[in-house]
Amino acid sequence: MRQRAEHAVVVGASVAGLLAARVLADHYDRVTVVDRDRLPDGVGDRRAVPQGRHAHSLLPRGQDCLEELLPGSGEELAAAGAVRCRRLDDMRLVVGGHELHRISTDGYGLYASRAFFEAHIRARVLALPNVAVRDGCDVLALTATPDGARITGIRVMSREDGASAEAVPADLVVAATGRGARVPAWLEEIGGPRPAEERVDVDVVYASRHVRLPEDGLLGDKMLLSSASAERPTALFVFPQEGGRHIVSTGGFGAKHHPPADQDALMEYAAAAAPDDLRDLVREAEPTDDVVTQRFPSDVRRRYDLLETLPEGLVLSGDAVCSFNPTYGQGMSVAAAEAVALRDCLAEDPEQLGVRHLAAAAPIVEHAWLMSTTADLDIPGVRGTRTDETRELGAYLRLVQAKAEVDPAVAGTLAGTMGMVVPLAALTAPAMRERVVGVPA
Repeated sequence: MRQRAEHAVVVGASVAGLLAARVLADHYDRVTVVDRDRLPDGVGDRRAVPQGRHAHSLLPRGQDCLEELLPGSGEELAAAGAVRCRRLDDMRLVVGGHELHRISTDGYGLYASRAFFEAHIRARVLALPNVAVRDGCDVLALTATPDGARITGIRVMSREDGASAEAVPADLVVAATGRGARVPAWLEEIGGPRPAEERVDVDVVYASRHVRLPEDGLLGDKMLLSSASAERPTALFVFPQEGGRHIVSTGGFGAKHHPPADQDALMEYAAAAAPDDLRDLVREAEPTDDVVTQRFPSDVRRRYDLLETLPEGLVLSGDAVCSFNPTYGQGMSVAAAEAVALRDCLAEDPEQLGVRHLAAAAPIVEHAWLMSTTADLDIPGVRGTRTDETRELGAYLRLVQAKAEVDPAVAGTLAGTMGMVVPLAALTAPAMRERVVGVPA
């Protein structure tokens, strides 16, 4: 039986960092989670998670992975107020201007605020006897052996007055640092290479507020998602959250389509993006708080997986690797899947863990990246590399979306890929292509 290692450090108390800590607790005597924020006691928004104030969901793939890592979490979250929504059963999905055909499915997603999800995951993980947190700490750098081949820990500084930098030794460091570019700079400082970056400049601004809806919700549906399209580069989400409330989140691509911050104007903007029969309901929904806004400039994928070398003792996860347009709600679910991949890699062998984890997580990252960037590149004005392959996939997905209005099999497969429980290849399989375009591949 392999001997347990002594100490692992996780940088970032995000969903990605917390779930990585859960996995590491089975293999290390001590796990320390370090975060710059003072973590709230219970549910509370965090400065380091500005996206937390907008609509969130845990997609079916994310829910499945969370259940593997924290058994019973789905029931626990639902009992505490998260709302279960079955794909295409009690969800109204309008994708690329086409409302998906309704069918009953087994898969479901969970809907609640980001702070709610994070608080429940944090409570479960920090209840483990060998997991501790150091909050209110800035991570300054990685420490490494003189040749830079192995990470030996981190350097931190408390945000308390009079604090000085200190070294925190570790056998493993997991960087779940969010979309900020700190890790590439840290690698350069120890003589390592910067990863190449893929970037799609979307220039999206989000605006959200909470509202009260009638008892039957959205005319009997639990949630509404209306994605942006080339013809209408604005998106609308009306999602249920804990406490019987709903959040209205809007997003627009490019300055011409950014949502207004004015209270009344925002609801008019949201209503314009809603299906015809829901426009009055959205426009007249009773607001319960002020509008909050956030700008999301770019999708960014850092290609650590293409580096010739990666220091031993370093694992990368979450937005530190790939930051997706939040419109598609993939972030928490990708983080959960990456944690499952980390668990499986650790069960096999602790050596070359960072490289093997990147390879194991690559399919889920690639799936989410292709889904989000293909949709983004279909929007006029979005800047990014458009290849023959992305143009062809984008054109085909527009046909899929149109067919999904009337064909339950196509709708179910498309919803499954959006929920990341069905591989993208299922959409282009010969039988599916024949349903969509009328001729076999």
